[in-house]
Amino acid sequence: MLTQTPNPLAVDLGYGAMPVTTLEWAARLRTVRSDLRVVGLEIDPERVVPGRNGVEFARGGFELAGLRPTLVRAFNVLRQYPEEAVAPAWERLRAGLAPGGLIIDGTCDELGRRCAWVLLDEHGPRTLTLAWSPFHIDCPSDLAERLPKALIHHNVPGEPIHELLTAADRAWATSAPHSAFGPRLRWRATLDLLRNQGFEVQEQRRRVRDCILTVPWSTVAPH
Repeated sequence: MLTQTPNPLAVDLGYGAMPVTTLEWAARLRTVRSDLRVVGLEIDPERVVPGRNGVEFARGGFELAGLRPTLVRAFNVLRQYPEEAVAPAWERLRAGLAPGGLIIDGTCDELGRRCAWVLLDEHGPRTLTLAWSPFHIDCPSDLAERLPKALIHHNVPGEPIHELLTAADRAWATSAPHSAFGPRLRWRATLDLLRNQGFEVQEQRRRVRDCILTVPWSTVAPH
């Protein structure tokens, strides 16, 4: 997406008290597209800092400061809002996207060892991804506390996200014999079991070190 877009723009929404993650994100994205423009937005004017390392900073919220980004990252932003604020926020963000643009709405812990995010395009949510360090979690459902705001209150019996996490825990337990070869191989066996149970687990485009589970939004959308 970034490689095919003329004059691409990425926005990091709500970077917090310090723009460390924005600068790190910009450095990684520029390995894909060196001419990428990156802007960090904060609703609190006291947190807006001077630009550095080719990254701009400005005041802005869900209106995206009038920008038309190709990619929006909003981590630990909606977590601060009530659940009923999610749909209007998503709608406003989607309205500000450039054609073909994407939004990543997610949450993570302080060290980035537990993450969960929803990928959205101009039409709405597309996928949910759960990701965690394989050495800092006991079972997949430990990630429940980091679910995005749209799902965190729906992790109860009868809801799709609860069914997915429960099935993932069962498959993880069943794959315990693979733990002798390390948690990553155990997780691959877990994914195979989930696929065999009918879950539409998406393949990753490249091998990664973390444990990652991506499913279509329709798999977990609240009733």
